[in-house]
Amino acid sequence: MATVGVFTSPACNLHDTGENHPECPARLDAIQDQLLSSGMEYVLRFFDAPEATREQLERVHTPDYVASIFARAPSEGIEVLDEDTRMCPQSLAAALHAAGAAVDAVDKVIDGEVNSAFCSVRPPGHHAEREKAMGFCLFNNIAIGAAHARAAHSLERVAILDFDVHHGNGTEDFVAGREGYLLCSSFQSPYYPFSGTGELPANIVNTPLEAGAEGDALRDLVSNQWLPVLEKFKPQMLFISAGFDGHIEDAMAQLRFREEDYLWVTERLREFADTHCDGRIVSALEGGYALSALGRSVVAHLKGLIGG
Repeated sequence: MATVGVFTSPACNLHDTGENHPECPARLDAIQDQLLSSGMEYVLRFFDAPEATREQLERVHTPDYVASIFARAPSEGIEVLDEDTRMCPQSLAAALHAAGAAVDAVDKVIDGEVNSAFCSVRPPGHHAEREKAMGFCLFNNIAIGAAHARAAHSLERVAILDFDVHHGNGTEDFVAGREGYLLCSSFQSPYYPFSGTGELPANIVNTPLEAGAEGDALRDLVSNQWLPVLEKFKPQMLFISAGFDGHIEDAMAQLRFREEDYLWVTERLREFADTHCDGRIVSALEGGYALSALGRSVVAHLKGLIGG
């Protein structure tokens, strides 16, 4: 049974996106409630995530962009970056801890303190491009973690797997054509951000799904498209953008996944990591807005990371 670390920070609960915004503090509360009620809390190790440094952020984002997020952090009220993406006075700290969680998780996984890790953080990250905040995201947490693994730990090849209902355009913006990185991404299409279906470099494997697709479609693409590409690429560590907004109970989109599908996918990725990557996985929360379904799906995901 693998030792799984959960990396989070109280700062992430203070990121206030405004009334009726789906990306709300209750998301992390719902996850914690399900960890308690399922008994999972007692088989996990919890870590208080530090803030990411400017150097760590700038491995993925341009210095000008990072400076702009620091400059736009409000001292009061809400700063609207776009129609979906907002900052309150506590948002910068939340975003720094969210990115820092991925960095700290990489360090502890590679050092062997835990076998794998899940970053229960917000704001999410996979829509944040090198020079643009969007889709609730300020900094690209999972890309920052992957870049840290290469820069600080000299890994030559890392792979990012993204099963959020939305295309991770920000991660693709960073990874596309960049040596040592592979991105495999499933998402509903056509749907926000209406990207990911054009001509792509060889290190991007996008597997769009139509509205109404169920778990068997996800399982098929993981088995027949993701795993063969991973076998060929031979990554030394896996990173997961874990979005649970494809759940059948989530009104954000129209995919029809269930907890058992997230468990199945996670088990397959863990088995691959056990065989090829010394079991090293860092996962970070992306979407998931139906609170009960989100909590249950995260529990399933963590069970997949732990294994039997």
